[in-house]
Amino acid sequence: MRVISWVKAAQKDFETFPLEARQKMIRALKIAAEGHKADVVKPMKGLGSGVYEIVLRHESSAYRVVYAVQIGNDLWVIHAFQKKSKRGIATPKHDIDVIKNRIQWLKEYRG
Repeated sequence: MRVISWVKAAQKDFETFPLEARQKMIRALKIAAEGHKADVVKPMKGLGSGVYEIVLRHESSAYRVVYAVQIGNDLWVIHAFQKKSKRGIATPKHDIDVIKNRIQWLKEYRG
């Protein structure tokens, strides 16, 4: 089982999610740490292998947690955000940029 590690900014954002949404996402992260994939998880395209997104609709909002399993030995939670895109299901460019920057940082300093 992998240790679940958090980028501090991701953890801070995650803590603003509603309790029920956080609980469901923590369950999905624990399943991932055990080497499996929860039904609310999908691979993030264009970010390399081993980067996944937990996709959760809660009440009338959409929440996302992005994690990576190929940086060191830990499962790294890279980004957490409430999706507010007005253009379909695509992840907003700002969030993609945040994810890419944090992955690069983790590979340089933690991997």
